[in-house]
Amino acid sequence: MGWYGYGDYVSVAEKKEKAKKQLEKLRKKDQELSPIIIEGKKIAKTWWGMAWCKNLESYADYSNRIGRGSAYVKNGFVLDLKIEQGVIRGKVYGSQLYNITIQIDKLDNASKELVTGAIGHKIDSVEDLLSGDFPKEFGEIFLTQRKGLFPSPREIRLKCSCPDWADMCKHVAAVLYGVGARLDSDPLLFFKLRGIDVGEFIKKSIDEKVRNMMKNAGSVTARVLKDADIANIFGI
Repeated sequence: MGWYGYGDYVSVAEKKEKAKKQLEKLRKKDQELSPIIIEGKKIAKTWWGMAWCKNLESYADYSNRIGRGSAYVKNGFVLDLKIEQGVIRGKVYGSQLYNITIQIDKLDNASKELVTGAIGHKIDSVEDLLSGDFPKEFGEIFLTQRKGLFPSPREIRLKCSCPDWADMCKHVAAVLYGVGARLDSDPLLFFKLRGIDVGEFIKKSIDEKVRNMMKNAGSVTARVLKDADIANIFGI
Protein backbone atom coordinates (compact mmCIF):
# COMPACT_ATOMS: atom_id res chain seq x y z
CA MET A 1 0.00 0.00 0.00
CA GLY A 2 1.32 3.44 -0.95
CA TRP A 3 1.29 6.71 0.97
CA TYR A 4 -1.92 8.14 2.45
CA GLY A 5 -3.92 5.00 1.75
CA TYR A 6 -3.41 5.03 -2.03
CA GLY A 7 -2.30 1.91 -3.85
CA ASP A 8 1.26 1.49 -5.05
CA TYR A 9 2.07 3.18 -8.33
CA VAL A 10 1.50 0.99 -11.38
CA SER A 11 2.91 2.11 -14.74
CA VAL A 12 0.68 2.33 -17.80
CA ALA A 13 2.61 -0.53 -19.40
CA GLU A 14 2.01 -2.74 -16.36
CA LYS A 15 -1.66 -1.81 -16.27
CA LYS A 16 -2.02 -2.59 -20.00
CA GLU A 17 -0.53 -6.03 -19.42
CA LYS A 18 -2.86 -6.64 -16.49
CA ALA A 19 -5.84 -5.49 -18.56
CA LYS A 20 -4.83 -7.89 -21.34
CA LYS A 21 -4.68 -10.81 -18.90
CA GLN A 22 -8.03 -9.79 -17.41
CA LEU A 23 -9.56 -9.76 -20.90
CA GLU A 24 -8.25 -13.25 -21.63
CA LYS A 25 -9.70 -14.43 -18.32
CA LEU A 26 -13.09 -12.90 -19.05
CA ARG A 27 -13.20 -14.41 -22.54
CA LYS A 28 -13.01 -17.90 -21.07
CA LYS A 29 -16.37 -17.21 -19.45
CA ASP A 30 -17.95 -14.92 -22.04
CA GLN A 31 -17.20 -15.32 -25.74
CA GLU A 32 -19.41 -12.33 -26.59
CA LEU A 33 -17.17 -9.73 -24.98
CA SER A 34 -16.83 -6.63 -27.13
CA PRO A 35 -13.72 -4.64 -26.12
CA ILE A 36 -12.89 -1.21 -27.51
CA ILE A 37 -9.68 -1.23 -29.51
CA ILE A 38 -8.35 2.15 -30.66
CA GLU A 39 -6.01 2.25 -33.64
CA GLY A 40 -4.07 5.47 -34.01
CA LYS A 41 -4.39 8.63 -31.93
CA LYS A 42 -8.05 9.45 -32.57
CA ILE A 43 -10.82 7.76 -30.61
CA ALA A 44 -13.34 8.29 -33.41
CA LYS A 45 -12.93 9.01 -37.11
CA THR A 46 -16.43 9.05 -38.66
CA TRP A 47 -19.05 11.80 -38.37
CA TRP A 48 -21.24 9.99 -35.83
CA GLY A 49 -18.33 8.86 -33.68
CA MET A 50 -16.73 12.30 -33.63
CA ALA A 51 -20.08 14.00 -33.04
CA TRP A 52 -20.70 11.75 -30.03
CA CYS A 53 -17.31 12.70 -28.53
CA LYS A 54 -17.85 16.39 -29.32
CA ASN A 55 -21.19 16.27 -27.53
CA LEU A 56 -19.57 14.66 -24.46
CA GLU A 57 -16.92 17.35 -24.32
CA SER A 58 -19.61 20.06 -24.32
CA TYR A 59 -20.90 18.93 -20.90
CA ALA A 60 -19.84 21.88 -18.73
CA ASP A 61 -20.74 20.05 -15.51
CA TYR A 62 -18.25 17.29 -16.32
CA SER A 63 -15.59 19.32 -18.15
CA ASN A 64 -12.90 18.70 -15.52
CA ARG A 65 -13.52 14.93 -15.41
CA ILE A 66 -14.60 13.71 -18.85
CA GLY A 67 -11.08 13.94 -20.29
CA ARG A 68 -9.79 11.39 -17.79
CA GLY A 69 -11.57 8.67 -19.69
CA SER A 70 -9.80 9.44 -22.96
CA ALA A 71 -6.51 7.86 -21.89
CA TYR A 72 -8.30 4.87 -20.43
CA VAL A 73 -10.10 4.01 -23.64
CA LYS A 74 -7.00 4.65 -25.77
CA ASN A 75 -4.95 2.33 -23.56
CA GLY A 76 -7.40 -0.52 -24.06
CA PHE A 77 -8.91 -0.57 -20.58
CA VAL A 78 -12.52 -0.81 -21.83
CA LEU A 79 -12.78 -4.59 -21.93
CA ASP A 80 -16.43 -4.77 -22.89
CA LEU A 81 -18.99 -2.31 -24.22
CA LYS A 82 -22.53 -3.10 -25.28
CA ILE A 83 -25.17 -0.66 -26.50
CA GLU A 84 -28.84 -1.47 -26.08
CA GLN A 85 -32.00 0.60 -26.25
CA GLY A 86 -31.66 3.24 -23.56
CA VAL A 87 -28.63 1.72 -21.86
CA ILE A 88 -24.86 1.28 -22.25
CA ARG A 89 -23.06 -1.42 -20.27
CA GLY A 90 -19.32 -1.68 -19.92
CA LYS A 91 -16.45 -3.34 -18.09
CA VAL A 92 -13.36 -1.24 -17.44
CA TYR A 93 -10.05 -2.30 -15.93
CA GLY A 94 -8.67 0.18 -13.39
CA SER A 95 -7.00 -0.94 -10.19
CA GLN A 96 -9.40 -3.85 -10.67
CA LEU A 97 -12.36 -4.69 -12.92
CA TYR A 98 -15.32 -2.31 -12.65
CA ASN A 99 -18.84 -2.63 -14.05
CA ILE A 100 -20.50 0.44 -15.55
CA THR A 101 -24.15 1.05 -16.41
CA ILE A 102 -25.19 4.23 -18.19
CA GLN A 103 -28.89 4.86 -18.75
CA ILE A 104 -29.85 7.34 -21.44
CA ASP A 105 -33.36 8.61 -22.07
CA LYS A 106 -34.95 7.83 -25.39
CA LEU A 107 -35.38 10.83 -27.65
CA ASP A 108 -38.78 12.40 -26.97
CA ASN A 109 -41.33 12.94 -29.72
CA ALA A 110 -41.06 16.73 -29.52
CA SER A 111 -37.32 16.59 -30.28
CA LYS A 112 -37.90 14.14 -33.13
CA GLU A 113 -40.43 16.50 -34.69
CA LEU A 114 -38.16 19.52 -34.25
CA VAL A 115 -35.20 17.80 -35.92
CA THR A 116 -37.29 16.29 -38.72
CA GLY A 117 -38.92 19.66 -39.40
CA ALA A 118 -35.54 21.39 -39.48
CA ILE A 119 -33.94 19.01 -41.97
CA GLY A 120 -37.08 19.06 -44.12
CA HIS A 121 -36.75 16.93 -47.23
CA LYS A 122 -33.01 17.13 -47.72
CA ILE A 123 -31.80 13.76 -46.44
CA ASP A 124 -32.48 11.25 -49.19
CA SER A 125 -31.51 7.88 -47.76
CA VAL A 126 -30.47 5.85 -44.75
CA GLU A 127 -27.01 5.57 -46.29
CA ASP A 128 -26.61 9.36 -46.44
CA LEU A 129 -27.73 9.67 -42.84
CA LEU A 130 -25.42 6.98 -41.46
CA SER A 131 -22.40 8.09 -43.49
CA GLY A 132 -22.79 11.70 -42.34
CA ASP A 133 -23.23 12.73 -45.96
CA PHE A 134 -25.45 15.74 -45.32
CA PRO A 135 -25.05 19.54 -45.15
CA LYS A 136 -23.00 20.90 -42.26
CA GLU A 137 -25.96 22.78 -40.83
CA PHE A 138 -27.78 19.48 -40.27
CA GLY A 139 -24.95 18.33 -38.04
CA GLU A 140 -25.31 21.51 -36.01
CA ILE A 141 -29.06 20.86 -35.67
CA PHE A 142 -28.44 17.28 -34.56
CA LEU A 143 -26.00 18.49 -31.89
CA THR A 144 -28.15 21.33 -30.51
CA GLN A 145 -28.31 20.87 -26.73
CA ARG A 146 -31.71 19.67 -25.44
CA LYS A 147 -33.31 19.86 -28.89
CA GLY A 148 -31.10 17.72 -31.13
CA LEU A 149 -30.45 14.01 -31.39
CA PHE A 150 -27.59 13.80 -28.89
CA PRO A 151 -28.29 13.46 -25.16
CA SER A 152 -27.78 16.28 -22.67
CA PRO A 153 -26.40 15.61 -19.16
CA ARG A 154 -29.89 15.69 -17.64
CA GLU A 155 -30.86 12.74 -19.85
CA ILE A 156 -28.03 10.53 -18.57
CA ARG A 157 -27.73 8.50 -15.35
CA LEU A 158 -24.33 7.05 -14.48
CA LYS A 159 -23.34 4.12 -12.29
CA CYS A 160 -19.94 2.53 -11.67
CA SER A 161 -18.92 -0.13 -9.14
CA CYS A 162 -15.72 1.76 -8.27
CA PRO A 163 -15.37 3.67 -4.93
CA ASP A 164 -15.03 7.10 -6.61
CA TRP A 165 -17.72 9.37 -5.12
CA ALA A 166 -18.15 11.39 -8.33
CA ASP A 167 -20.80 10.44 -10.90
CA MET A 168 -18.36 10.97 -13.77
CA CYS A 169 -15.47 8.77 -12.70
CA LYS A 170 -12.76 7.92 -15.24
CA HIS A 171 -14.27 4.47 -15.81
CA VAL A 172 -17.64 5.93 -16.80
CA ALA A 173 -15.89 8.54 -18.96
CA ALA A 174 -13.90 5.78 -20.70
CA VAL A 175 -17.11 3.92 -21.57
CA LEU A 176 -18.74 7.09 -22.88
CA TYR A 177 -15.73 7.77 -25.10
CA GLY A 178 -15.80 4.12 -26.13
CA VAL A 179 -19.28 4.64 -27.54
CA GLY A 180 -17.79 7.13 -30.01
CA ALA A 181 -15.36 4.48 -31.23
CA ARG A 182 -18.14 1.89 -31.48
CA LEU A 183 -20.30 4.23 -33.57
CA ASP A 184 -17.50 4.36 -36.13
CA SER A 185 -18.21 0.75 -37.03
CA ASP A 186 -21.97 0.74 -36.46
CA PRO A 187 -23.71 4.16 -36.40
CA LEU A 188 -27.11 2.44 -36.26
CA LEU A 189 -26.35 1.74 -32.59
CA PHE A 190 -26.80 5.46 -31.90
CA PHE A 191 -30.40 5.30 -33.10
CA LYS A 192 -30.98 2.08 -31.16
CA LEU A 193 -29.65 3.73 -27.99
CA ARG A 194 -31.96 6.72 -28.33
CA GLY A 195 -35.01 4.67 -29.29
CA ILE A 196 -35.21 6.09 -32.81
CA ASP A 197 -36.63 4.08 -35.71
CA VAL A 198 -34.20 5.26 -38.38
CA GLY A 199 -36.55 4.10 -41.13
CA GLU A 200 -39.37 6.23 -39.73
CA PHE A 201 -36.97 9.15 -39.33
CA ILE A 202 -36.06 9.00 -43.02
CA LYS A 203 -39.67 8.37 -44.06
CA LYS A 204 -40.75 11.68 -42.52
CA SER A 205 -38.09 13.47 -44.54
CA ILE A 206 -39.20 11.68 -47.70
CA ASP A 207 -42.88 12.42 -47.06
CA GLU A 208 -41.95 16.10 -47.01
CA LYS A 209 -40.05 15.69 -50.28
CA VAL A 210 -43.02 13.95 -51.92
CA ARG A 211 -45.41 16.70 -50.76
CA ASN A 212 -43.14 19.30 -52.32
CA MET A 213 -42.93 17.30 -55.56
CA MET A 214 -46.72 17.09 -55.76
CA LYS A 215 -47.09 20.76 -54.90
CA ASN A 216 -44.63 21.75 -57.62
CA ALA A 217 -46.41 19.56 -60.13
CA GLY A 218 -49.02 22.30 -60.51
CA SER A 219 -52.01 21.14 -62.55
CA VAL A 220 -50.58 17.70 -63.17
CA THR A 221 -52.99 15.05 -61.95
CA ALA A 222 -52.01 13.91 -58.46
CA ARG A 223 -50.54 10.45 -58.35
CA VAL A 224 -50.67 8.04 -55.46
CA LEU A 225 -47.22 6.69 -54.67
CA LYS A 226 -47.01 3.37 -52.90
CA ASP A 227 -44.47 2.93 -50.11
CA ALA A 228 -42.50 0.52 -52.30
CA ASP A 229 -42.30 3.09 -55.09
CA ILE A 230 -41.08 5.76 -52.70
CA ALA A 231 -38.43 3.39 -51.39
CA ASN A 232 -37.16 2.75 -54.93
CA ILE A 233 -37.08 6.46 -55.79
CA PHE A 234 -35.13 7.53 -52.73
CA GLY A 235 -32.90 4.52 -52.26
CA ILE A 236 -34.12 3.18 -48.91
